[in-house]
Amino acid sequence: NIVVVTKTMKISKPRTFKFEGVTMTHYFTDNWEKVKNFKAKPDDVVIATYPKAGTTWMSEIVDQLFFGEIRRESSSPSIFDRVPFLEFCEDFQTGTDQIESLLTSPRLIKTHLPVQLVPQSFWEQNCRMIYVARNPKDIMVSYYHFDRMNKIQPDPGAWEEYIDKFNTGQLVFGSWYDHVQGWWEKSRSYSRICYVFFEDMREISRLCSFLGLSPNETQKKEVLRKTGCFNSRFHFPLFPVVPGIVGDWKNHFTVAQNEAFNEEYRKKMKESDLKFKMEI
Repeated sequence: NIVVVTKTMKISKPRTFKFEGVTMTHYFTDNWEKVKNFKAKPDDVVIATYPKAGTTWMSEIVDQLFFGEIRRESSSPSIFDRVPFLEFCEDFQTGTDQIESLLTSPRLIKTHLPVQLVPQSFWEQNCRMIYVARNPKDIMVSYYHFDRMNKIQPDPGAWEEYIDKFNTGQLVFGSWYDHVQGWWEKSRSYSRICYVFFEDMREISRLCSFLGLSPNETQKKEVLRKTGCFNSRFHFPLFPVVPGIVGDWKNHFTVAQNEAFNEEYRKKMKESDLKFKMEI
């Protein structure tokens, strides 16, 4: 269901708080009992990301790979209805309710939860999970603009303050460093996680293999054509989507901010073998 925000609707910016050690707002915890006890199905496919890491793009790609033949652009529901947001909860509908009402199989489900908060039944049912990781500088820029535009996100404050909030895990869904490394470590012990980098998402052959799909080259190109740019189906008033450009951070970071961030990044990632492309 698409919610149209009118001039008469007043939505106050929410406050953040710590929930299970992770920075959250009530929009992602109000339905927690149902999220925690969610009953997964063995063929569920989960798309997990830190916010602004390419969730909508990957959702479109996976939806097209599974259901492209039956989707007609003129009548297809919004991507936010086709791939519900597990933990999201607002007055009109919860993510868990949306998932329960899905008629497609497999069900495609998105989440921004850090790996330790993912409902246990997804692991018990041996569900396939796609994790999308994106370089932190572009994440930060995209998330900052998102928070400025989005009425259900906290006030981002000044850009200089935002960099500090990012580095100290004060943004919604917590520390990017913990998020990407937590899912990376889990992927070593749980073979049903496909860890994908935003900067490489056009290479979909590995993704197809992971999902047990075998489209031909023409079909792959068609999926990329349909998902390669953001179109009108992505418009959703509560969740403005900003197209992702690799290296756009250079238009926002000063030289001093970039040098300071690089030092912080080295400290926090020194024990990790994860490598991110900051530009292409």
